[in-house]
Amino acid sequence: MSKQIQNPILRGFHPDPSILRVGEDYYIATSTFEWVPGVRIHHSKDLVHWQPIGYALTNKEQLDLTGVMASGGVWAPCLTYNEQQQLFYLVYTIVRNRAGNVFHADNYVVTAKEVTGPYSKPVYLNSSGFDPSFFHDDDGRIWLTQLEWDFRQDYPSPGVIFLQEYSAELQDVVGDPIRIYDGGTDMGCLEASHIYKRNGYYYLMAAEGGTGYGHGVTMARAKQITGPYEPDPCNPIITSAVTIFNERGVGAFLKPQYYNPDAPLQKSGHASLVETTDGNWYAAHLCARPLMPQMRSTLGRETALQKVYWNEEGWLRLEGGGNQAKLVVPAPDLPSSPVPTLPEKDHFDEPVLSTEWNTLRVHVGEAGIDLTSRPGYLRLRGQDSLFSVHTQSLVARRVQAFDVMAETVVEFDPKYFQAMAGLTFFYDHLTHYFLRVYYSESLGGKALGLISSDHGQKQEWTAFRVALPEGKPVYLRGEVYREKLQFFWSLDGEQWNKIGPVLDASKMSDEYPESFEHFTGTFVGVTCIDTYRHQATADFDYFVYRELGEEE
Repeated sequence: MSKQIQNPILRGFHPDPSILRVGEDYYIATSTFEWVPGVRIHHSKDLVHWQPIGYALTNKEQLDLTGVMASGGVWAPCLTYNEQQQLFYLVYTIVRNRAGNVFHADNYVVTAKEVTGPYSKPVYLNSSGFDPSFFHDDDGRIWLTQLEWDFRQDYPSPGVIFLQEYSAELQDVVGDPIRIYDGGTDMGCLEASHIYKRNGYYYLMAAEGGTGYGHGVTMARAKQITGPYEPDPCNPIITSAVTIFNERGVGAFLKPQYYNPDAPLQKSGHASLVETTDGNWYAAHLCARPLMPQMRSTLGRETALQKVYWNEEGWLRLEGGGNQAKLVVPAPDLPSSPVPTLPEKDHFDEPVLSTEWNTLRVHVGEAGIDLTSRPGYLRLRGQDSLFSVHTQSLVARRVQAFDVMAETVVEFDPKYFQAMAGLTFFYDHLTHYFLRVYYSESLGGKALGLISSDHGQKQEWTAFRVALPEGKPVYLRGEVYREKLQFFWSLDGEQWNKIGPVLDASKMSDEYPESFEHFTGTFVGVTCIDTYRHQATADFDYFVYRELGEEE
């Protein structure tokens, strides 16, 4: 039986994949938005098995996200390799604010000798748009392509793709930008450009239709890198949309009216290309698997692979025909290379966090996170509340399945109501659920309670409060079954008690609420809050993340 790739290859929040081969090794870099470290990198030998190997932006000098808006931060990294210099290049956007539809976004490039780093200090490129990409031509020149965001009234939004040369010697862009492409369709929301060279043509790959249910991948080609570019007559070449539409200039991106009930993967778009060592071609693209009928993508936008080929006319086509992204595709004829399975239970025995963990906006050193003062425990020193966009003591990981269980145990004895610690299922500062140990004045001491936030509307479920004994650890658990979330607690880790009602986990999604542009996914983790003096500490002995049942 021939080997197959089961999509999505990177489950959970892994959007905007940039795929690259160097020798016999394959890498994918994905967006991390407001989570740090920035730009997650996966490695594979066979395109079937993928393993996270680290992050590119690992310190405050490279990445300072304090105060960035929800679903801001690091967008659309592009990872490339310069054979002549034997150097990895990574370009990316930091979106700080989108108020007024202006997009306050800065674009940078970093370099490294090894894909895992360390990466250099960022070099600033421009602030005129987002989704930058580097192309290394065979004459040694380096070219930047990028969306030029157009915020002017009555101009076609979002803008055009421009081209500009980059000088490695000067570490700066040189010459004036040249507008080269305004899209291969009228679907609108042009973005995510990449250039490839093959058989005398420069091929420009882009995304159109918005990173929602109308998303798609388009292609164009030119004999000269500066154009003019001829669109593929069959655009979009990859999509999930139920129909092709004309919404050039329409700002809305989600487009639920183009949901395709026959497509196993939704939102397919924002792609990049790789040629395998056996001469096959694959496109990595983002996708989503929304819960139905709510049409909410709690896992966020994920990464899939499609097998593609070049037809006799020199255009890229999906293996098997059509343009609909497929759930299962043929794998390349490469030696199988399985990767280790990550343990369900993290005992926090190492002095650094594993690659599964992230912090929010601030790095470990800034966030009151300590793995050494009490070996075998994760100690968190209280910082801002979960409603903050500045400094939080929050350690969390991606939720990567529809049915999951998370469990931890915390030693925490707060002495005032501003201090609390516990387990959170978290989408962003506006939408999250928090099972907390805190000090209750009305109960006269340590207590357990539940807080939820529905797009910024906080609710304390006071009817479900529980008085706790002082000086004893408290075990906390949350179970998600698709759209249902139930919390539990225990004093011995054996006998578990429900706390609170069944909560709506589907709200932790890109689509909720429709009035706000969400781009990330659900995380689960632990936090400690102290809005009095940022001094209270909580010790977590372990964390269990377990996926339950079969995926649909």
